Amino acid sequence: MTSPYSQLQDRLKLQPCQWLVTGGAGFIGSHVVEKLLGLGQRVRVLDSHFSSTPQNLEAVRGLVGPESAARLEVMIGDIRQPETCASAMVGVDQVIHLAALGSVPLSLDEPMLCHDINATGTLNLMLAARAAGLKRFVYASSSAVYGDDPLPTKREDSLGRTLSPYAASKSVNEVYAATLHAAYGFEPVGLRFFNVFGPRQDPKGAYAAVIPCWIAAMKRGESVYINGDGGNTRDFCFVKDVVQALLLASRTENAESFGKAFNVGLGRATNLKELFETLRALVQEQAGRQVADVIHRDFRAGDIRHSCADTSRVEAVLGFKPEHTVASGLKETVSAMLG
Repeated sequence: MTSPYSQLQDRLKLQPCQWLVTGGAGFIGSHVVEKLLGLGQRVRVLDSHFSSTPQNLEAVRGLVGPESAARLEVMIGDIRQPETCASAMVGVDQVIHLAALGSVPLSLDEPMLCHDINATGTLNLMLAARAAGLKRFVYASSSAVYGDDPLPTKREDSLGRTLSPYAASKSVNEVYAATLHAAYGFEPVGLRFFNVFGPRQDPKGAYAAVIPCWIAAMKRGESVYINGDGGNTRDFCFVKDVVQALLLASRTENAESFGKAFNVGLGRATNLKELFETLRALVQEQAGRQVADVIHRDFRAGDIRHSCADTSRVEAVLGFKPEHTVASGLKETVSAMLG
């Protein structure tokens, strides 16, 4: 029996339409664009390059080939401008909203900027989509909304206090989504991403994620550091599985999804020691060089000890089922970064 995702891909190939992907030049966004173009869809990207790079879409063009790349339109613009959001909606059938200020540390330094981009920008897009006659609106939320919730396995109905302006802005998005559904029959679907990883994730900068940072350091022959004893756990989810969740949410007919937000993760926790050992073995195998032992530093203040997604709701309501393990996703990621 074929999966809901396989069935959806078959339907999309037969019924191409126009998609708007905000933040489509970013890490996750470029993978969404790559998948949609591969399924014969027309894609408009709206991106300001605030935290993305045009090179991601150049890579996508090379991967999908000139015929598919011809169906990609890139619009440089800022979601903080309502008129830009309105222009981006012209002729669009489906919206996937990923544009954001995606850094917790930067949000602590620049809370107003975070609010303007993540909260006001998202509301601008929702209202523009509704004004254009669209009902469905899929957007990225975050596991950060759980804040200090003590449950190691996070359930959608158990939220703690938000601990950063970034987390607060994502919570505001969920409130607006639920409100617009109740008030207007709008159909937003939010996805709370956990620790997403994969090719094209930026290893540079103060806010980079641990996996690309470690791979880049190992590639350069430098030491890798863990804050604490390495027992901290996270739910690492391969980016192609996140793309699956986004497409399923875009086309679901299950009314239980509208105005709600769902966890998107693997549903399994990996500790940092296990992550390091897996990466070290892959880099040594693919690069043909030895990788030094990890160096432990003090625990970092505010770090959550354990975090894992309860994926039972997203599986039941959207039919989501991850197709990649952490190991298989890391193998593909290492290959792309070392290549």
